[in-house]
Amino acid sequence: MKRPRVLLADDHRLLREAFVKLLEPDCDVVGAVTDGRALLEAAPKLRPDVVVLDIAMPLLNGLDAARQLKRLMPEVKVIFLTVSEDPELAAEAFRAGASGFLLKNSAASELLQAIADVIQGRSYVTPLATRNMVDNLLHQPESGKAPRELSLRQREVLQLLAEGRTMKEVAGILKITARTVAFHKYSMMEDLGIKSSAELVQFAIKKRIVSL
Repeated sequence: MKRPRVLLADDHRLLREAFVKLLEPDCDVVGAVTDGRALLEAAPKLRPDVVVLDIAMPLLNGLDAARQLKRLMPEVKVIFLTVSEDPELAAEAFRAGASGFLLKNSAASELLQAIADVIQGRSYVTPLATRNMVDNLLHQPESGKAPRELSLRQREVLQLLAEGRTMKEVAGILKITARTVAFHKYSMMEDLGIKSSAELVQFAIKKRIVSL
C-alpha cells in the first residue's frame, strides 16, 4: 500500500519534530512549515495527500489557510490539531474543509489512525469531541452574521493587525498598498460597529481569527 505523503504545519518546533518522528515509520513526511502562508506556498509544490495543521498559527490561521488550500487542492485531506476541546470549533473546522479533528494532547495515540481513516475517505473526530456533537453543530446556523460578512482579504488583514503588525508591514506581507490595508481596517470597524483598534483585536480573538 502506498505510503501517505504528509505535510505538517505548526509553529511549535518541538511538536513538529515529535510529529515527524511519530509519522516517519508509516508516512512520507514531505515537509514541515510554521504558518498558514508558508503552507499555501509549500503545498502545491510538495503535493501532499494529507495536511496536518494547527488551528492557531501566525500570519494566517489554520482555518483560513485550510479554506484557501481546499480551493487550490480540493483533493487534499486536512486534519486539524488544536488544544481546544470546544465542539463548536470542531464544527467550524469541518466547515472549512477538514477530514479530521484531534486534540494535541491525544495526537500521539490518534494521529496515525486519523491519517489512515481520511486517506480511505472517512472522517476522524477525536472521541473527546464526539461525532454527534459535531454533526449537531454543523447543521445549526452559525451564530451571528459578522464572521460570514468578512471577506477572506478582510480576515487576512484583521489577523495581521491583531498580531501587532503595522499597516505598512501588513501591506508588505499581503503585497497590497498601506492605503488598501487602511481601507479594509476602517471598513471592518464601520461594518462591525467597532470604535477602536483594541476592540478590533478583541473581535479577532473572539472569532478565532487570531489566538491569544
